[in-house]
Amino acid sequence: MSGDLLLQLVAEHGPWAVMVFFLLWRDSEKDKATRVILDRNALILTEISTVIRERLPRS
Repeated sequence: MSGDLLLQLVAEHGPWAVMVFFLLWRDSEKDKATRVILDRNALILTEISTVIRERLPRS
């Protein structure tokens, strides 16, 4: 986003436009962080279930 566009948005719509974009960006960053943690947890759970499955006696 260029500086001119940002200044134009602020001039036309006030600080509300900047705040909305900031909140959307912050929400996006939180979603990315949550996805990383969930992916890591899924990998750990897969490893744990594999270890348990390997140690169970086979009938």
